[in-house]
Amino acid sequence: MKKVAIVMGSDSDLAVMAKAVKVLEGYEIPYEVHVYSAHRTPQQAADFAKNAKDNGFGVIIAGAGMAAALAGVLAANTTLPVIGVPLKSAVLEGTDALLATVMMPSGIPVATVAIDGSKNAAYLAAEILAVGDEALSEKIAEDRKAQSEAVLKKDAGISERLKEF
Repeated sequence: MKKVAIVMGSDSDLAVMAKAVKVLEGYEIPYEVHVYSAHRTPQQAADFAKNAKDNGFGVIIAGAGMAAALAGVLAANTTLPVIGVPLKSAVLEGTDALLATVMMPSGIPVATVAIDGSKNAAYLAAEILAVGDEALSEKIAEDRKAQSEAVLKKDAGISERLKEF
């Protein structure tokens, strides 16, 4: 199975990006976690992306805040799918990162999830890998079924809970 790269612009992003790790571990998807900055280590970030396919990666998840150029730098240097996770910052609550991540030029796409949405980035990475992996596809389908059953169980008990109010 191909690996997923989780790349973040700073180690201060780890608390958010660790949520993606938990999802990948739940699906038993191999991964690596790295810190590269689009601005402070641009050559290392570009080299990582250029070599990612040869190093066994199938998808790259990139988390960055503020100017959030990391996902774009990685996407510009690979043909692998890149999923951007805009991270919340103190200044503009992550809106700056969201816009920077989603507004890529034609031909260099970055799939973008919600601000601090690393869990959904990992789910999307799993779905991308599942295109060529039937066992993983079945795990995802089972997970979706469990999510559905959990909602229906809550629906069945909501009338009873309403009496508490």
